[in-house]
Amino acid sequence: MTLDVRERNNIKVFGSGSQTIVFAHGFGCDQEMWRLVAPSFEEHYRVVLFDYVGSGKSRLGDYDSDKYNDLQGYAQDVLDVMETLELRNAVFVGHSVSGMIGMLASIREPHYFERLVMLGPSPRYMNDLPDYYGGFDKRDIEELLTMMQMNFVGWASYLAPIVMQNAERKELAEELEQTFCSRDPHIARQFAEVTFMSDSRDSLSQAEVPTLILQCADDSISPAEVGEYLHARLKNSRLEQMTARGHYPQLSHPEETSRLIKAYLTGA
Repeated sequence: MTLDVRERNNIKVFGSGSQTIVFAHGFGCDQEMWRLVAPSFEEHYRVVLFDYVGSGKSRLGDYDSDKYNDLQGYAQDVLDVMETLELRNAVFVGHSVSGMIGMLASIREPHYFERLVMLGPSPRYMNDLPDYYGGFDKRDIEELLTMMQMNFVGWASYLAPIVMQNAERKELAEELEQTFCSRDPHIARQFAEVTFMSDSRDSLSQAEVPTLILQCADDSISPAEVGEYLHARLKNSRLEQMTARGHYPQLSHPEETSRLIKAYLTGA
């Protein structure tokens, strides 16, 4: 099983610290999203990168549409990685939907986790008005999923600049678009549906692991109201407002991203 999971999830391990920090990518991406952040931790941490099954250089043949029709399927990937590497009391850094995936994994097997860091997380992307604002109406999400099915490349070129922001740095949106396009269209669409239709709000009260919520400015995927909602309902949570704009600060503002994570972990 150990070798199988290492290959299945394309696990990479480097660094020399006594504590392990695990970086998990979001929807439509892979571990390359962390290339500007992860190396700055290798002096003091053992750093783990991986791809969810269906993403990056994971083994696509292991993709199971039934298993991954729920965020718990992705949480199982996280737990498999933790078990394979025999981790305890690790720091888990999850971007976007991986914030909730990590939280769900920590509820199931808390001994693997000492801290959670959520970068642009959301427990529910769809509005549930008047009590909850997630940023998207149901029709918005349905149109997005239809566009993915009808014109996958067009969907990628449409969405990438919107979620990246930083219009003056076009190379960032271009990289994100290429990353989106490199995914298997059928797997990507299912991951999108699972992500944008998910609702983890009822699980928030079960989460016990101390958590840092990093809230980006002008984030079209996870607006400020979502960060405040999470902070109010997650025990032992801390909310930090970033100057970084958009939904991918690990690419657009890697220095700020690294600095805030390090400050949290060292108690600064």
